[in-house]
Amino acid sequence: MSDPRPYRNELLRRMMPDDLALIEPYMTRRNLPLRAMLVTPDTPIEAVHFMEHGIAAVIARTASGHGAEVGFIGFEGMTGASLVMGDDRAAHACSMLFEGEAIRIDAVHFNAALAASPTLRLYLLRFVNYMQTQTGCTALANAQLKLEERLARWLLMCDDRLPDERMAITHEFLASMLGVRRPGVTITLQLLEGRSLIRSRRGEVIIRDRAGLIELANGSYGEAEAEYARLIGDIGAAQA
Repeated sequence: MSDPRPYRNELLRRMMPDDLALIEPYMTRRNLPLRAMLVTPDTPIEAVHFMEHGIAAVIARTASGHGAEVGFIGFEGMTGASLVMGDDRAAHACSMLFEGEAIRIDAVHFNAALAASPTLRLYLLRFVNYMQTQTGCTALANAQLKLEERLARWLLMCDDRLPDERMAITHEFLASMLGVRRPGVTITLQLLEGRSLIRSRRGEVIIRDRAGLIELANGSYGEAEAEYARLIGDIGAAQA
């Protein structure tokens, strides 16, 4: 790796050189297919993944198996952040929502780097703080907003992390992520398409009017994104 910052992942791009040097020898690039499990609940975390492409979703599930998305991780972040907080496992699953690529570091070497460098842990705790804000915004949206507002926010968050406006996703999968029934998602997609905000095809959603989606999101999009910029930095440069 001759380029000192050969990464798309924002955490790696902004990491202090000395901290980066601690983990670089243990980095491996991995292709991650759709639904690849990165974190299994209540099981020791084997590795962290600094996302380069694609989106991983944090999924909370009830005892009966019903689940909903409670967090998004794209090229701005990492999986397995419980290790940063001194725990070896997480309460929620994390799996690939859109296929992609990540830089993997096994937990043993990652923990050793955290122990060797207080600045590395403090830096990555900023990301943990951001994720708590994102999760709080999701909880508020789920509790207070209409489905069309929640869907607008969800699509915007995908758009932030994907290379173009096309998203290969089914109505059924959208319903499972939002924790609602499929017919509601179908009707809501039709509503957004009728407003020329998106184009919905079989197994694909295309964003046509991002500004319109932001308006429809009714204030639910933007707070977490602003917190990331405050804590870590603007992610716009990596999208260029």
